[in-house]
This record gives sequence, structure tokens and C-alpha cells, in this order.
Amino acid sequence: QVQLVESGGGLVQPGGSLRLSCATSGIIFSIYAMGWYRQAPGKQRELVATITSSGTTDYVDSVKGRFTISRDNAKNTVYLQMNSLKPEDTAVYYCNAKWRRGQYDYWGQGTQVTVSS
Repeated sequence: QVQLVESGGGLVQPGGSLRLSCATSGIIFSIYAMGWYRQAPGKQRELVATITSSGTTDYVDSVKGRFTISRDNAKNTVYLQMNSLKPEDTAVYYCNAKWRRGQYDYWGQGTQVTVSS
């Protein structure tokens, strides 16, 4: 059974930092491309950051220079370090695992991030 379990969300003040984690099981983690998505109330889910199996990363423009995605294949875990957080970063953040151009596509349950003073 495939499981993706996010953690690390919470309430943080503008300018603060959070580190999200996504622990996986039931997949060969090292061969999957991993991604973080987010969905704010009333908005569509958007891709935030991705990391390929070989470690290549990509980010949506709005988080470049502030967020860093990384992976630890030994721990089957992907991370999202979020710095200089802004109120517009408030959303539910979801972890995603993809292989074979999405033929295998798995999601976590999401973790809430709220940026507010």
C-alpha cells in the first residue's frame, strides 16, 4: 500500500520559515519524481516545486529564491524548506509522487500552512 504522509505545517508569521516533510512508503522512492503542490481556498491546486529522481529541481516563479525542495532517498522522504513566507503562501500543501509520465501518480493528504500576523 502506497502512503505519502506530510508533516511540518502550521501557523507562522510573515517572514518566518517552515520545513515540510513527506515520508513515503510502498514505492521505490528513488525512481519517482517528487513534487509539492498547494491549494488556497477558492483557488485551483498549483505546482510549487519539483525534484526529479536525479535531483533536478524546478519552482514556480512566486517561490523562487524562497523555497527549496530536496530529497533523501535513504529516508524515502522529500522536503520543502520555506523561507521568507508571505500571507499569499497560505494554503494546504500536498506531496506528490510520479513515475512513468504520471502512469503511477500518488498524493498525500495535505498539510495546512497559514502565514499570518
